[in-house]
Amino acid sequence: MQKSINGATFRKMIINAAQLLDANKTHVNELNVFPVPDGDTGTNMSMTMQYASREVAGCPTNNMSDLCGAVAKGALRGARGNSGVILSQIIKGMTGVLSQSTEVTAKTFAKAFAAGTEVAYKAVTKPKEGTILTVIRAISDGAEKAAKKNVELKDFFAAVIEAGEAMLRQTPEMLPVLKTAGVVDAGGRGLLILLQGFQNVLLGKEEESSLQFDDSYKATEAQEDSPYGEQAHLNYNNLADIEFAYCTEFFIVNIYKKTTEADIDLFREKLMNLGDCVLVIGDLNMVKVHVHSNAPGQVLTYALELGELDHLKIENMLQQNRELINQQQEELKPFGLVSVCAGDGLTAIFKDLLVDNIIEGGQTMNPSADDIAKACDAVKARDVFVFPNNKNIILAADQAKALSKRKIHVIPTKNIPQGLSAVLAFNPEDTVDGNLKNMNDALGGVKSGSVTYAVRNTHVGEFELKEGDIIGMDSKDIVAKGDSVSGVTEQLIDKMMDEDVSCISLYFGNNVSEADANSIAADITKKYSACDVDVHYGGQPLYYFIVSLE
Repeated sequence: MQKSINGATFRKMIINAAQLLDANKTHVNELNVFPVPDGDTGTNMSMTMQYASREVAGCPTNNMSDLCGAVAKGALRGARGNSGVILSQIIKGMTGVLSQSTEVTAKTFAKAFAAGTEVAYKAVTKPKEGTILTVIRAISDGAEKAAKKNVELKDFFAAVIEAGEAMLRQTPEMLPVLKTAGVVDAGGRGLLILLQGFQNVLLGKEEESSLQFDDSYKATEAQEDSPYGEQAHLNYNNLADIEFAYCTEFFIVNIYKKTTEADIDLFREKLMNLGDCVLVIGDLNMVKVHVHSNAPGQVLTYALELGELDHLKIENMLQQNRELINQQQEELKPFGLVSVCAGDGLTAIFKDLLVDNIIEGGQTMNPSADDIAKACDAVKARDVFVFPNNKNIILAADQAKALSKRKIHVIPTKNIPQGLSAVLAFNPEDTVDGNLKNMNDALGGVKSGSVTYAVRNTHVGEFELKEGDIIGMDSKDIVAKGDSVSGVTEQLIDKMMDEDVSCISLYFGNNVSEADANSIAADITKKYSACDVDVHYGGQPLYYFIVSLE
């Protein structure tokens, strides 16, 4: 009977879970509720786990602490899109618990699931129920109950997966958009595939790769509007701001017999009141401490109440920062611009507007936090403004702040027209705060739409869609459909038009000829003679037109 695992087995579980998710990512992608060819939840979660898997595979030891550190590091660097970022936070919480054990039992996993849930929820400022967050919470509750029965680990994971599956089936009742589309939450399914990968190792089924799912959902009654309507986003500290001067690291060893776990928890709370970047991990045998504060002496005084100090290191981060600034002062310009887009035409447009670096990405492939951080690092500027140009990239851009050596400012552009409008509002002679205000204000002055095609049969809003239908979307909904690109483009503009619009811009994709684009623009010019109509080659894949109204 297997009631615990060691580091070697944990390594196999991580690698197998990543492989299983990669093999089934297409199914997870297909659960995205909008019928456009950019459903990539499965891809984002898979890429996040592939980073984690590579770090684990390269770890030279089977020590749980080392392996957990590798998993957390890989997931952070590989996090892509909303689903990948939230997954990385779940992993962060879990590995924080698992790293403290050499033999991991069901009870340890139960604590890890609870920690993963807590970290994920805390990372999201406005948690949305009916998502991966709801599923991990149910998994945690199921794990706590299963761990009390002293079962084998394979049975423990069976119970955990069952609890997650039960909650996954309920997600359409929490999010009307899922109920209308007739599917369960994609992120929740991806998480359960990972757990199946864990269990397969315990069952000796590591070669299994293709899974069968019935993730359809048939609505039985009308669903009221959900209170969870706002897009969740994560909150990350900007590590470039040095509020606390001293980085203090040490071990507490030979811990006094009178010291309890509660004393260590209280010590952690004291440090959190003194500074930030607090790390207090370990047990009554040894505790590792890391903190940024302005009172290292007080930190050491508190620690000496618990035991003896070893491997003490205190660094002056202000001085380190001064030296870095002195090295770079002559080389770095004040501001840099980094934009995400797909299509050689759009790339050329952003470069013409003096954007320093372009990250290839968008609807079909979201760049990771590491990709964004590296693109910012390549710009020789002290402050770098990032334009994600896609709502599913904003979270990864925020997370890049912790990975980059530049001071990153994310302008939350959700589409290409917003990105272009924000870039045009940039003033190299203004301050950081002035540019942030002007660029964010510019987002509200532009309307964005797009023309693409449905990739499956479904019902969305008032539209009954068939695979291949041409569809037009504004920033929130499908508002037009038809069998011709020209007709749907005109319908879309009609829906978006109001009396304040004076300029219409069309960016045509790589599957539209210049002649056809000019012909459509001519028809729109006749209809809206009071507006300026511009046509630009965007070269974007999948989308016939990106439309901007200002």
